Amino acid sequence: MASFHKTNGLTDAVFHYCPGCTHGIVHRLVAECLEELGILGKTVGIAPVGCAVMAYDYFNCDMIEAPHGRAPAVATGAKRANPDNIVFTYQGDGDLAAIGTAETVHAATRGENITIIFINNAIYGMTGGQMAPTTLPGQVTQTTPYGRDVTRAGYPIRMCEMLSTLDGVAYAERVTVTDVPNVRNAKKAIKKAFTAQIEKKGFSIVEVLSSCPTNWGLEPVEALKWLKENMIPYYPLGCYKDATEKGVF
Repeated sequence: MASFHKTNGLTDAVFHYCPGCTHGIVHRLVAECLEELGILGKTVGIAPVGCAVMAYDYFNCDMIEAPHGRAPAVATGAKRANPDNIVFTYQGDGDLAAIGTAETVHAATRGENITIIFINNAIYGMTGGQMAPTTLPGQVTQTTPYGRDVTRAGYPIRMCEMLSTLDGVAYAERVTVTDVPNVRNAKKAIKKAFTAQIEKKGFSIVEVLSSCPTNWGLEPVEALKWLKENMIPYYPLGCYKDATEKGVF
């Protein structure tokens, strides 16, 4: 029987994330994929502003810190400066779908050959639990104590569905990490996204539905249950675009 070994894609630094947060799971999946694909030594990661702001301490590859929301723009520069490098961003919903919406959309429509790992926990985690662009209708947050009112705040943004309409996007899939089968499926999606970049297919994004027990005001197990019962119906899992067999954009 094979024994479990910690991936070389992660450093020995201890994660700072709250108990029950799923960032740590996704970090490990990304790191494992980089190692298994043999690209760890030529990968550049872009850390965001948000809960993963210190991702540069955790990934055992070259990392760049980006201003809030600008990770796709920084990734574009890093990739164009050295196209042989593998470049990925790791972003939350406030970073990617609010202040960084323009950078995300235009990097996607240009078909930039980068990979985005998008963590969607339906809330601003690092800054105290405010409403995010992905906050569900009726969801209680620090800035929507009576629940998100769509008549005043509008509706949540479904990023995979929106980005999948753009010609420059090669691959877009939404996954989660609530249990072992979903963790395995998430790893497959992340590996496929990096493979699309290796094969120069264009822009790829994997959206991961994640929990935020602290700001949701729930225990970790309850948070995973809430995610399954509330987020997945609004943000259905699945592949929204796979153009990786159609050649280079």
